[in-house]
Amino acid sequence: MDGMPIIEAMKVLALALVVAAVPPAFTLEEGLASWYGGKFQGRLTSSGEVFDTNLLTAAHKTLPFGTLVKVTNLDNGRSTMVKINDRGPFVEGRVIDLSRAAAEQIDLVGTGTARVSVEVLSFSSDRFAIQVGAYALERNAEKVRRHLEEAGFLVSLERTVLGVTRVMVRGVSGKDLEATRAALAGLGYDGHLVRPEQPEGTDREGR
Repeated sequence: MDGMPIIEAMKVLALALVVAAVPPAFTLEEGLASWYGGKFQGRLTSSGEVFDTNLLTAAHKTLPFGTLVKVTNLDNGRSTMVKINDRGPFVEGRVIDLSRAAAEQIDLVGTGTARVSVEVLSFSSDRFAIQVGAYALERNAEKVRRHLEEAGFLVSLERTVLGVTRVMVRGVSGKDLEATRAALAGLGYDGHLVRPEQPEGTDREGR
């Protein structure tokens, strides 16, 4: 910042702090995706919405309803953004079940399945993230992540520019916040930091 007026330098620093405070999107998992439609058209999904295979929706085993995710076909690099409104897939080894419209966007219809990455972009409103720890050694963070996932929590790791890895429990609803914190404390994780998740409909990558 040599030669920069002090006020302008302070503005740049303040902007950098604001940007650093915005939680990034995170890659939840990689695995096989499939698609569904046909006989399910017009039926109620697990969220209570009517299934429409022409809309960009998907089924996932654990993500909260209303979560927006980016699904990328790792074979061709094509991506789609879908809303989770159903439960599934109920086939071992598969991580997400797309509507036909979403499957078409990533060229999945013909093959039936493909290996994909699932990136969470935003949760529905009234959702919170809980930081349960921050670790200088990533292997320690991975150990905590596995422990929490075995206990049924939705977990992600956030790596800071300082090389610290944060362990985050994601997508906790407001009504479940205190019970979740108590459950974490019971597992030996207390001293939590709680923050709101990104509002629904906001793309953290600025597109």
